[in-house]
Amino acid sequence: MKQEGDRTTSFSVTQTDIAQRLDAFLAVQCKDLTRSRVQELIKTGWVRVNQHLSKPGYRLKTGDLIEVTLPPLLPLRLEPEPVAFELIYEDPWLIVVNKPPGVVVHPAPGHFTGTLVHGLLRHCKDLSGIGGVMRPGIVHRLDKDTSGLMVVAKNDAAHAFLSAQFKAGAVTKRYVALVHGIVKGEKGEIDLPIGRHPVRRKEMSVQASKGRAAKTLWEKKEELAGLFTLLSVSPKTGRTHQIRVHLSHEGHPIVGDPVYGYRRSWWKKRFPEKPDLLSRIERQMLHAGTLGFAHPQGGGYREFQASLPADMQGVLELLKSIDT
Repeated sequence: MKQEGDRTTSFSVTQTDIAQRLDAFLAVQCKDLTRSRVQELIKTGWVRVNQHLSKPGYRLKTGDLIEVTLPPLLPLRLEPEPVAFELIYEDPWLIVVNKPPGVVVHPAPGHFTGTLVHGLLRHCKDLSGIGGVMRPGIVHRLDKDTSGLMVVAKNDAAHAFLSAQFKAGAVTKRYVALVHGIVKGEKGEIDLPIGRHPVRRKEMSVQASKGRAAKTLWEKKEELAGLFTLLSVSPKTGRTHQIRVHLSHEGHPIVGDPVYGYRRSWWKKRFPEKPDLLSRIERQMLHAGTLGFAHPQGGGYREFQASLPADMQGVLELLKSIDT
């Protein structure tokens, strides 16, 4: 491999490389780039084979000279904004934050401002770009009203490295969940596929035939007020709303979950003498408290902790004060 300036790299095809697809070859050689990013570069003319434009499916021949040029980073069409989050760790490769409840991770319909991405753009001064755009690399997400730890990549190499770990299920993720009902047993596993709800299309549900494999491990921590259980939950896959859907399907929805949980009438019936209890629960009681992964630089394992936010801690203390 020969470097030509700061942003152009050339490769000579050898006998062992012949007949490979161009995009597959470059995805291996350019470890900092995903295959989709490689394909984009080829299609937009930033890759040349023997000084000619080519296609992602071109089959390599002995002696081919491939030149890959990384174009200048494009500015992200988002304005940095002050958004609250707790900084847990930061280095030139990544940043680990404790996301507060109520903050949306990424701009989406109805949430075009005030997201975690806006806040990261304001905080991070050393982004080297993700996919050719000057932006933080969102590797995984938390629901708006789920609090806790997230790792965000600062460059393509970190993004690809971390994404591969999440895809392989090699990341340590432990959540604290307060659920309805007294869960039987001390620990267990929920291994049920999850897919889009057949009727309510904004929701997810357990789908035996059309869902994608999903596995969640749980361990009982404490029983509260004779009606609730505090769990430590470890999702081994990353399906949308996975923990919320799995626990609700098992008859133990997360306290305060507006989609998969119990409605206001449940609280009024069981706690008529404590009308203020429900007002203390403004979101699902779910917190991503532990996150561990191999660092992109050197591969050493790093694990981070985030204590329970004040709203969850307050609800737990209130429930402990209730006589069973």
